[in-house]
Amino acid sequence: MPKRPGKPFKPRGSSGGRPRIDWAERRREAEEANAPPQIFGIHAVEAALGNEARKIREVYLTENAENRLRDLLQRRGLTAERVTPRDLDHRLGADTVHQGALIVADDLAEPSLKELARAAAEKPVVVLDQVTDPHNVGAILRSAAVFGAAGLVMTRRHSPPLGGVVAKAASGALELVPVVRVQNLARTLDELKRVGFTVIGLDGEATDALETTDWPSPVALVMGAEGKGLRDLTKQTCDRLARVTTDGDFHSLNVSNAAAIALHCGVLSRRGMLKS
Repeated sequence: MPKRPGKPFKPRGSSGGRPRIDWAERRREAEEANAPPQIFGIHAVEAALGNEARKIREVYLTENAENRLRDLLQRRGLTAERVTPRDLDHRLGADTVHQGALIVADDLAEPSLKELARAAAEKPVVVLDQVTDPHNVGAILRSAAVFGAAGLVMTRRHSPPLGGVVAKAASGALELVPVVRVQNLARTLDELKRVGFTVIGLDGEATDALETTDWPSPVALVMGAEGKGLRDLTKQTCDRLARVTTDGDFHSLNVSNAAAIALHCGVLSRRGMLKS
C-alpha cells in the first residue's frame, strides 16, 4: 500500500518558519552581573528610542508596538524582532506590564557630581538616602522631570538598577533627568555644601515646615526610604530638616509623594509664590 505524502518537517515550537526564541536562555543572560539594562513599557521604550545618547542593543516589539514606534525605529536605523505578548511574559515575568515593548540598552553616560552641581543653578538636586523600591525611584524621577529638578543623586549600593521597573515607573523621565550614583552619601553631601549648596533633609519629625522654610539656591533635597527615613549620619550632615505640612490623623507619606510635594514647593519658591 503506497504511503501518503507526509507534511514537511517543522521543528517543534516553530511558527510559520519563524525560529522559536529561547527566552529561558535570554533571561539567564540578562541576569548576569554585567548585563545591560532591559527597558520595557511603551512610554519608557519610546523615550529611550528618542534619546540619541542611549545606545540600543536589541529591540523586541509586538505588532501593535512596532506600528506605534515605526518612525523612531527608522530614525535610529533599528530593526525590531517581532514577538508576541506571551514571549515577553516569558522573558520578563507574567506580572510585568510591558505593553508589548522591550529593549536592551546600555546605561546612559553618568555625569560627575561636579558637573551636576554646575548645572543646578536655581533648580534643586534630589538626593535619595537608600531608597530601594524601584517604583518609588521611578516616580521620583518623573516628578523631578515635571517640576524641573537639576538631577538625582543616589547611592551605588542599596539603590535599584536604572532600568526595568525604574524606567517603567519613570515613564520616560529616566532619559531626561541626570543621575549620579555615589559611594558615600554623607561625603557627597559635604562636597555639595563646600560648593555652596544648602542641604535640606525631609523628616516627618522635623520642627520646621518645608512650605515656610527658606529656599536658598542652590539646594539639595534629601529623602530617606519608607519606614527607615533618613539615616542618623545623613540627618547630622544636613544643614536643616523640614517636614511636609499635613492635616489629618494619618501623617505618613510615601517617599515619592513627599518628593513631588517638595519639588512643587521648589517651583512655587522660585516663582515667589510661597507664603512665608
